[in-house]
Amino acid sequence: MNKPTALATFCVMVLAAVGLSGCGDPGKPQVEGPAPSPIQARGPVYVSDSQGHPLTRPTGFGLTEFSSVSGLSWRSWGAAKAEATGRLRGMWCIPHCPRDGYPATIELSRLQRRENVSYYTRATVRSDHLPPRDADDLSAVRLHLPEP
Repeated sequence: MNKPTALATFCVMVLAAVGLSGCGDPGKPQVEGPAPSPIQARGPVYVSDSQGHPLTRPTGFGLTEFSSVSGLSWRSWGAAKAEATGRLRGMWCIPHCPRDGYPATIELSRLQRRENVSYYTRATVRSDHLPPRDADDLSAVRLHLPEP
């Protein structure tokens, strides 16, 4: 065999070996070890009012376009759930609403993290003065959550 043919044959064999080793069936990826733990974000906790304004421990805010809470006294804030007592007003009681609304408890839940802050995304309002159909509407109010 002459040198150019031997060199050409050697190069073809090397290229074939390299090419074949990278063209196999990829199959399923191999996953080893435990999944990485999610990093807990730290920072302030907010609730957004019906207009989307972020509030922290508000004394009152609009829950929906038809109801609001005021005079809030927070028992807890910043954990998985926040709880307060206060007053509830809504379109459902006009024209017979007391001036300062009805006594109510409010619970905020479903904490969602956004970068370095968190938002409550669900509110539950309880009051003995709510008509049954409105009690259902205020038992799971979705609160505004800013886009990531």
